[in-house]
Amino acid sequence: MSQSYNYKPPLDEGLDIVHQDADIIVVSKPAGLLSVPGRPETHKDCLESRVCKDFPTARIVHRLDMDTSGIMVMAMHADSHRHLSMQFEKRKVEKSYIAILWGSPESDSGRIDLPIRCDWERRPRQIVDFEQGKPSQTDWAVIERFGNTTRVALKPLTGRTHQLRVHMQEMGYPILGDDFYAHQDAYNAAERLLLHAERLGFTHPETGAFLNVSSPCPF
Repeated sequence: MSQSYNYKPPLDEGLDIVHQDADIIVVSKPAGLLSVPGRPETHKDCLESRVCKDFPTARIVHRLDMDTSGIMVMAMHADSHRHLSMQFEKRKVEKSYIAILWGSPESDSGRIDLPIRCDWERRPRQIVDFEQGKPSQTDWAVIERFGNTTRVALKPLTGRTHQLRVHMQEMGYPILGDDFYAHQDAYNAAERLLLHAERLGFTHPETGAFLNVSSPCPF
């Protein structure tokens, strides 16, 4: 389990702030950094703690996996937190990711509809379970093919833990560098998990304007 041993977060070189106002702050999280603190004392360094050093009232609204990089929005006060949390709960937030897969899908796009639940004996791993899993849908589209790998855009319609990683693996094309779900060749093909949260679209909790915020893919 990657978060249990040798947690080595990237050096704190300052926040990559994409947008900030009185109600929200949008930052790009580096790969290898937890979104929120883990239980061990050695896991206290995380995006939330780094943001709160400069913005003490900031509150987490959603999370990214430790090994996933990219865009996250945080609330600056209770009202905006409530407003944003409701948008995530009601699936009003648009999310777009970039990933590089092992292999080359036959088609150029599609939708994966496979229910997911926690694999309790191997937590935090998730598995597909048609009896007990929660409904999970992901839209995918090929951006570019090169050799035995493929760059894709991923749009989760639901927000299950490890959803994109599980869905890609179940489709037969695991994400490069995935230490939980990729086979050995795909895992060894990259130095990190090649999954990046590129874009978020949501309604500003105060102005009501729809915001599209993005973070350039680093790979």
